[in-house]
Amino acid sequence: MVHQVLYRALVSTKWLAESLRSGKLGPSLRVLDASWYSPGTREARKEYQERHVPGASFFDIEECRDTASPYEMMLPSEEHFGNYVGRLGISNDTHVVVYDGDDLGSFYAPRVWWMFRVFGHRTVSVLNGGFRNWLKEGHPVTSEPSNPEPAVFKATLDLSLVKTYEQILENLQSKRFQMVDSRAQGRYLGTEPEPDAVAFSRTLLSTPGLLSEDLWQKTQSSFGTTQRLLAPDTYKPLLALVQVPSLLRTLRDLRLPLRDAQQS
Repeated sequence: MVHQVLYRALVSTKWLAESLRSGKLGPSLRVLDASWYSPGTREARKEYQERHVPGASFFDIEECRDTASPYEMMLPSEEHFGNYVGRLGISNDTHVVVYDGDDLGSFYAPRVWWMFRVFGHRTVSVLNGGFRNWLKEGHPVTSEPSNPEPAVFKATLDLSLVKTYEQILENLQSKRFQMVDSRAQGRYLGTEPEPDAVAFSRTLLSTPGLLSEDLWQKTQSSFGTTQRLLAPDTYKPLLALVQVPSLLRTLRDLRLPLRDAQQS
């Protein structure tokens, strides 16, 4: 069993604003805008250039991925990831805070949080509420580009945090870990198309529409019911089948233990 010790998975907008005011931004603290939107909707880089958290760099997930793979958003190599985040001024000693500008408050930031975790970096956090909350609370923004001094980041892939196709097939028999499909019910059942080019119609587990909008709106008072729905055994490894990291975001916000959460 994998035991993950989380390092401040969430930081508040107040904490970040105070850190920026006190001059902590630098080699020990870097902020990343990890916004990404479906083609034809919003332009993440353009919005970043217009306004962003002061000192934040833009993390382009289209650049930091395996561009040779026929599949979407596959992890880059250790060298690729290390070189990319090093150019953003991030070293192995940097506390990284990630946010995005999605209307939900946080959408692709947890994906980048997970990528750092996969490549061995523990000091990474998601900004609670994202850029939407930052704006709502009236914190400062800027259009000034960020030019951090490059750093050296040594990436080490943690294979315990990813699963292969073969491991998924084997688990159908062994049931060593639990699987959770976070897509909408129609996509889970194969009755609705995937929003991207490749459609998956096979059912992979028995909890349809697990992270629908209704579940996303659940309050702390219903945590017990949600916990039983999501993971009957919270001490058994949990694998998330997600197109984006919405499952990790929801487990985090509902305070479900994440020590064994993994993402495919």
